[in-house]
Amino acid sequence: MSVATDTARPTKDRVLLAIGFAFACLGYLNAAPAWGPIPSLGVMRAVDLHPLVLGTGFLISCIAVSKFAGRGILVTALNFALIAGALYALWSFNGTVREIEDEGLFFFSSFHAWVSIGACMVILYFCWRIWGAPLAIVGSLALLYFFFGESLPGILGHAGMDFEQDTPPELWYNTGDGVMGNILAILINTVFPFIIMGAVLEGTGGGASMIKLSFHAMRRFRGGPAHAAIMASSLFGTVSGSAVANVVGTGVITIPMIKKRGFHPSFAGGVEATASTGGQIMPPIMGAAALVMADFISIDYLTIIVAAIIPALAYYASLFTTVVFEARSLGVEPSGDQDLDPITSQDWINLILVVVPISIVVFALIQGFSPAGSAMIALTALLFLSFLNPDMRARPIRVAISFAKGGVTFGRLLMAIGTVTIIIAVLGATGLPLEFAKVINAQAGDQLLVALLFAAVSALILGMGMPTLPAYLTIVIILGPSLTSLGLEQLTAHFFVFYFGVASAITPPVAVAAFAAASISGGGAISTAVQATRIGVVIFAIPFLFAFNPELLIVTEAGGEWTLGGFVWLLIRLAALIYMLASASSRFDAVRMPLWEVVLRIMAGLALIHPEISVHGPALAAAVGLLVLHRVTAQRGATA
Repeated sequence: MSVATDTARPTKDRVLLAIGFAFACLGYLNAAPAWGPIPSLGVMRAVDLHPLVLGTGFLISCIAVSKFAGRGILVTALNFALIAGALYALWSFNGTVREIEDEGLFFFSSFHAWVSIGACMVILYFCWRIWGAPLAIVGSLALLYFFFGESLPGILGHAGMDFEQDTPPELWYNTGDGVMGNILAILINTVFPFIIMGAVLEGTGGGASMIKLSFHAMRRFRGGPAHAAIMASSLFGTVSGSAVANVVGTGVITIPMIKKRGFHPSFAGGVEATASTGGQIMPPIMGAAALVMADFISIDYLTIIVAAIIPALAYYASLFTTVVFEARSLGVEPSGDQDLDPITSQDWINLILVVVPISIVVFALIQGFSPAGSAMIALTALLFLSFLNPDMRARPIRVAISFAKGGVTFGRLLMAIGTVTIIIAVLGATGLPLEFAKVINAQAGDQLLVALLFAAVSALILGMGMPTLPAYLTIVIILGPSLTSLGLEQLTAHFFVFYFGVASAITPPVAVAAFAAASISGGGAISTAVQATRIGVVIFAIPFLFAFNPELLIVTEAGGEWTLGGFVWLLIRLAALIYMLASASSRFDAVRMPLWEVVLRIMAGLALIHPEISVHGPALAAAVGLLVLHRVTAQRGATA
């Protein structure tokens, strides 16, 4: 049986890559008109493109979770039977929507309702097989709520759904808010090119050289490899689109080095998890969620990038600061060039493979290209630049494999997004988000802080176990209306839930990024998640800071009161907040701190968030006083 499995596995991988390559080519050609090399192709109509794309995603997912030898053959047969049903549902969607567009009048039957339910069930099944239970469970509950929610009490109850006339148009036969609607269109036309570019960036050799250069750049710091992990993961994570993929891609190199320096395995895993998670908030790429955000709220993608700069830099500054305090507490000293591979000229050349494509994206956006067009220009340049790496020249097939992996990644992502679109369709049909917003407003009154706290906790719970993009979409659909109704701008509200959706990847009890890091570090899963939460504590404070001080995002209106002086003052408060919370979470500064000092630093740091100078002014003074007192006490202890 093992021999059969060994021979079946490479064949399965080759088939997946072949389909993924064709899929990536489709995504490339579909986005090509956005920047002009193949304008004659045009863009396929949604009624044709969406079934083709989702059908390919079904096929990729089916092959990925199937086993073609041994006991798994029965499950594989079931998988392909489900795929056959799903493909029929896609064919039915194409024919029915065309008929609706041509004739304008169509009467659905129970047959269409059952086709819709069956298609949704197939999506949920493959979402469970690929992404795990949490997101699939939420999607299943949403589907149950659609049919039986009218029996629930209070705001949870809805008006009820007619099985024949409501189920098909709300869930499946709908190019607006249904499964085959707007979210899928955004994913295909905007996100897909970036997924391909990220896969090619990851596979053409720039990542390994970037990690090596990061180690050398940070060799004079106490944290050494921990600082290098933070630097490398911030760059790698912004294009990888997945915190877990970032952990796996960089952690296999960085985590053993961090442990070797003398840090605890749980801390080593926590550093990598927090750094990798932060890649999702680091411009210019920011994974894929920022692309969806730009289309979702109809705002320029370049605006998203500018708004993200200061909060992202602040988060990574907090990680650097925490590592410094941890290194001090352990007595870790810089080790210079020991145990580091020498930097070669090829490493600098390979860095071009990372820097140039990202720079092209930013420059193209400034010049007015769409996000998809910017990604396609950068990807085209990258395909040629990849041959600067001799490994790529020796085996050009590696470039094609990286390209194909982008298609496979997107196919798998479609199952998660398909589940999210089910949730969005149900919420839109039942009106639950609006009722939810009314309850929050009633409970919070005009207290924005209460609403933000409720939204933050809800976002962490809803985001547990989900990839960043599905987590963000699920959370913002439910909580977004509540926050905007209390006076937050749309951009600020979306950034708030986005940050907590990202933070859910390191928050116990279901901290997927921390668990992935723990599998490499050898530390306990929960202890690594706790360490990651402690190290990345500032990610929970920054959203509150820009919610109450929206000028931190630079591009927000901030009530028309944005001034350079006020912005600089806000940056000073931000630096003090980072120092207070990072040192308090480490319980160490120059020397170990007593508990009362930890509590006072936390209180001073949180008070710095308040927008009124009557509150944050004394808090800043208290922070300075605590630092002076700590230094004096430390010097006296050293003298004694």
